[in-house]
Amino acid sequence: MNDPSRRLVIMRHAQAETVASSDHDRALTARGITAATETGRWLAEHGVVPDHALVSAARRTRQTWDAVAQGAGWELEPDIEPALYSAGSESVMDLLRLTPDGAKCVVVLGHNPTVSYLAQLISDGRGLAALHEEMARGFPPTASAVFDVTETWSSFALGDGRLVGFHVGVH
Repeated sequence: MNDPSRRLVIMRHAQAETVASSDHDRALTARGITAATETGRWLAEHGVVPDHALVSAARRTRQTWDAVAQGAGWELEPDIEPALYSAGSESVMDLLRLTPDGAKCVVVLGHNPTVSYLAQLISDGRGLAALHEEMARGFPPTASAVFDVTETWSSFALGDGRLVGFHVGVH
């Protein structure tokens, strides 16, 4: 991956247990933790070092962040954003537009179907065809779409991202 002026990672949480006291309280499975840690290593190997992160307040997304950050060696404390739990793609775009324009690399960690849909809408369609095909096949747990972005965050719009990486952690 080349060095963009800005980078955005749209990520889905890792595999979570199917039953808990509430959907919000579902924890990661052991496989989910392993996949998230491996995804963190992959992101680090590809030069992803966020200086800003938006993470849903759900237990499984916070645990995914912890495992990804451990795998990547990141020390960043994310912004825990309760709105990401049920946000649609336009709401996530609104949150991204509030990101400080000085941020060079942003990670958004949330839930399907929003993250899958958002990744498709952000793409300008001009990235590597193989990556687009892989992303179009689905956005399973720990899927991460990496985009180069040239616009400032405050003016970021749908179609402003060039897909430069796509990864699904081993699960």
